[in-house]
Amino acid sequence: MDELREDPVMAELIDEHGSLELEPADNEFRRLVVTIINQSISTASAAAVRERVFDLLEEVTPETVLGADEEALRDAGLGEAKTEYVRNAARAFQERDLTRAGLADESDEAVIDHLTEIRGIGAWTGRMYLIFVLGREDVFPIGDLAVRRGIESLYGEMTREEMHELAERWRPYRSIATRYLWAHYES
Repeated sequence: MDELREDPVMAELIDEHGSLELEPADNEFRRLVVTIINQSISTASAAAVRERVFDLLEEVTPETVLGADEEALRDAGLGEAKTEYVRNAARAFQERDLTRAGLADESDEAVIDHLTEIRGIGAWTGRMYLIFVLGREDVFPIGDLAVRRGIESLYGEMTREEMHELAERWRPYRSIATRYLWAHYES
């Protein structure tokens, strides 16, 4: 991870926030549900919805999601579209092996392709899955607003192309650099 310290801005973030590692989720499906809930809403709103949905389900599994009353899921804050997306993910988990072990030999792009076949899951969600479920160290989620805002706050205004060029400095630890950008953005 010394490569990150070669960027003076990253070196300051590392000093400020300490060691940030990737900690792959224990429960792949639960983490995917979290990511679907997080899509397109604020962190605070997502946390509130997640708490209500998880209280409703007690245990977050494909079976409990598919067995839950749709109206109760919507009332918990998922809304109609996200209820459909979470159920689609549950069916996909029942039909194929989307676990860490099942995807271990797949490239990042292949994993994203598998996940985006599920209606309601896009490239952003696929990249979050690579980072938070599979623990892949070299993922750069340019589609994440907090990543872009963090970069602009630290490095100045940039186009997405310039952000990609910047992120090349952080290879092969772009996921860890992303964690530092999030930590900066949230502080």
